[in-house]
Amino acid sequence: MFKGLGNLTGMLQQAREMQERMAGVKDRISELKVEGSAGGDMVRVKATGDLRITAISIEPSLLQNADREVLEDLVTAAVNQALQKAKDAAQKEMAEITGGMNIPGLQEAMSKFGLGGS
Repeated sequence: MFKGLGNLTGMLQQAREMQERMAGVKDRISELKVEGSAGGDMVRVKATGDLRITAISIEPSLLQNADREVLEDLVTAAVNQALQKAKDAAQKEMAEITGGMNIPGLQEAMSKFGLGGS
């Protein structure tokens, strides 16, 4: 009857260790830095692994010569590229922690950090 307790204790210990690693990876993800660009680097957007935009840079000549729609399209494209790179970098970081294992509930946990699926 109590034979399975050893296995259960081991599983609980592994779960605690994974939880500690996940807390650490959240910090590492927030420190990741990526950059997206559009219009031949005339618009550049910097973001972090936790999907925060930290800077947007627009080439001054673009502000003088571009129409509003073109500028809006370039900013949108650069932001989307930066966010996709941030998601990819965060997922890579998570994969290193999990060793590429398919862990039930991991995708749900990642989505809580804003990192689930593309």
